[in-house]
Amino acid sequence: MKCCILTLLFAPLLALSGLAVARESSPLSLKTRIALPNVNGRIDHLSVDVKGRRLFVAAVGNHTLEVIDLKTGRGVRTIADLPEPQGVFYDASTNRLFVACALDGVTKIFDGTTFQVLGTVKFPDDADNIRYDGRGKRVIVGYAGAKELRKRTEGTGGLGFLDSNGSKTGDVVIDAHPESFRLEESGHRIFVNVPEKREIEVIDGVNLTVLARWPVTSAEGNFPMALDEAHHRLFVATWTPSRMLVFDTETGKEIASGETAGPSDDVFYDGRRSRIYVLTAAGFLEVFQDRDHKHYDRVAHYPTPLHTQTGLFVPEWGRLFAAAQGQGEQSAEIRVYEAN
Repeated sequence: MKCCILTLLFAPLLALSGLAVARESSPLSLKTRIALPNVNGRIDHLSVDVKGRRLFVAAVGNHTLEVIDLKTGRGVRTIADLPEPQGVFYDASTNRLFVACALDGVTKIFDGTTFQVLGTVKFPDDADNIRYDGRGKRVIVGYAGAKELRKRTEGTGGLGFLDSNGSKTGDVVIDAHPESFRLEESGHRIFVNVPEKREIEVIDGVNLTVLARWPVTSAEGNFPMALDEAHHRLFVATWTPSRMLVFDTETGKEIASGETAGPSDDVFYDGRRSRIYVLTAAGFLEVFQDRDHKHYDRVAHYPTPLHTQTGLFVPEWGRLFAAAQGQGEQSAEIRVYEAN
């Protein structure tokens, strides 16, 4: 009887304790690993076919594009002999796959079912990141200027605009090679990281002109970025020192920062949970929580294999795919995390 009375007395406290534990649960859970046994070297960016549940992986060091069936968790196709594929984008509206290559500056367009080459687009050099403009139905490719021009003058680069057939529809010149860039959905601006110049260039996506240049003064190597458009925040991960910087997109000013474990090549914003995920080369996946759009707390620090610095967050599924390079006898793999 005493046991029952004590249980009744302490039941509310136990319930509250359980609630506290639930609130403090881990932001991410590692759900599975997808082996890539034939992939060697550095892995760059990823894209996804949400409806078909396929993942596309640019294995830059392996000179291949890997196609993974997420229903079975296995690789189902390898597109070989690509000259350092870096950027990849799958366009579900046309079932076309765009792959940007570094060595020859060419972006190849594949049929998303047969993987036959439908077209190629030549940029001066080092075709890299790819983004999609849903309103304009344009594919945007970041690239470097020609090697000969970069030797004679300061480095140049640009953003190339393509229609769904791969035809060029426009270009905008960037002061140097552009790294990650993000597009507004309700506005027309494109934010571009230009690490060589230690700045963020703001592009008018309609007129294809440079609107502003925001200096990055507190660190060097501003490579990846993510955008919280609703709250006017731009997240930039830097290499030296390794930090996550937060910029106000209304003023162009840095308003917050936090340390990260090491250099990153991909950072993602999870709008549903108000979080930022930073993949680092130093062997840790960092999670920052937006407290009030002015303060960002690092709330988790997950160990990963070294050089796990690229990946993809898929908001529709609440899943983060992290690309881990092969290490010794451990083969390359995709680690799949679920957001809690």
